[in-house]
Amino acid sequence: MKHYLTVDDIASLPDWVDEAINLKKDPYQFEDLGKRKTICLLFFNNSLRTRLSTQKAAMSLGMEVMIMNFGNEGWALEYGDGTVMDQGTSEHIKEAAQVVSQYSDIVAIRAFAGLKDKEKDEAEEVINGFSKYASIPVVNMESSVGHPLQALADAITLKENKAKKRSKVVLSWAPHPKALPHAVANSFIQMMKKQDADFVITHPKGYELNPEITKGCTIEYNQDEALKGADFVYVKNWSSYSDYGKVLSTDKNWTITKEKLGNAKFMHCLPVRRNMIVDDAVLDSGQSLVVEQAKNRVFSAQIVLKKILEDI
Repeated sequence: MKHYLTVDDIASLPDWVDEAINLKKDPYQFEDLGKRKTICLLFFNNSLRTRLSTQKAAMSLGMEVMIMNFGNEGWALEYGDGTVMDQGTSEHIKEAAQVVSQYSDIVAIRAFAGLKDKEKDEAEEVINGFSKYASIPVVNMESSVGHPLQALADAITLKENKAKKRSKVVLSWAPHPKALPHAVANSFIQMMKKQDADFVITHPKGYELNPEITKGCTIEYNQDEALKGADFVYVKNWSSYSDYGKVLSTDKNWTITKEKLGNAKFMHCLPVRRNMIVDDAVLDSGQSLVVEQAKNRVFSAQIVLKKILEDI
């Protein structure tokens, strides 16, 4: 595998999930695979789970890890071709990507959507710029429109907690005071399309996601109706896609409560705003899988890095 940029780079989701679960039994069983290899983690945005889990995964494979917070430590990058660089940018992606390739064997990048310009965000200029000009594999640690490491961790969590052959999984929007990207929801949907499950998306009208991504999915605007019979409820806020980057509603009637959850397991990628996205009573209950999901971030990253190292 050359790069891990989207969920579609997974050759076989069931096989990868099984391999990741096996890795959990002995995380160091392939520690010689990354010996004398280096991964460079570039963060254009803040991180807790992504940074620590990817670093842990690399170390378990025997890799050396370099980390750079590009937002306040690196030069402002230019991405356009033929640009006269007489404004705020100091270095072009062409040189930056090639230089990073001299110092490491894999580069992993986290760069969020700006939520101002849909066309620019969907062009994925950071992650695509590095994958175009770097001579080493590139891993997506969350980009403008996708978070494939999180989606893989979610698939692992679903498999480990699955109680019947065909589960009902609901992705529900919930209120948030800030405009948030679509990346987690997008990748979760793409991952669920690879699952044998009864999958439903629920959100208020006006919060429809990219129709190319949700194509073929069941969308229910009545949250109570969508949650009926759910085995897993994955909750995430996202801003409007059609009225791009806007917060159209903060209706707390969409907050997940114990009553709404019923007997389902609760999932969220974290960080989560308590009593806004979800009530304390849910997060502090045995139905919450959020900490398990966070743990599985290590093994989603580790299986991705393992696949890449095997092909280097």
